[in-house]
Amino acid sequence: MEAANRGAKEAGGRSIGCNIKLPMEQKPNPYVDRFVEFRYFFVRKVMLVKYSSAFVVMPGGFGTLDELFEALTLVQTRKIEMFPIVLMGVSYWQPLLDFIRGTLVSRGTIDPLDANLILLTDDPSKAIEAIMRGVELSEQEKSKQPKRSRWLGERQ
Repeated sequence: MEAANRGAKEAGGRSIGCNIKLPMEQKPNPYVDRFVEFRYFFVRKVMLVKYSSAFVVMPGGFGTLDELFEALTLVQTRKIEMFPIVLMGVSYWQPLLDFIRGTLVSRGTIDPLDANLILLTDDPSKAIEAIMRGVELSEQEKSKQPKRSRWLGERQ
């Protein structure tokens, strides 16, 4: 998430991090203005999804894949509104998309349209276009947004 936090900070925006407590290696990056720390991955994922308008996924490991497939599953099953899921890095992500299209679709474990939930690109302008389309759709869906919760520290 450091790339997103750094980009927000350098563009003059506020940068909020969702950190996970791990016995090693995980600490807040220097580009966050404020961060929330979670003990459990599932709670972190709920919070990331709740406040997201789009997912832009950079090359990563198991945690990245976990969050990517969580988002895909929630969009696919309509548990959350349709919003863009952008994979940045064609050479990195292409083998995964080949598996999705070549194995999952061909064996009938996902619908062919499900593979279209992902935009794969190296072009930041294409990612921004997809995000802006998603924001426009999100504005239309605002009436369906969950109510704010004082328990979560959200202002009414």
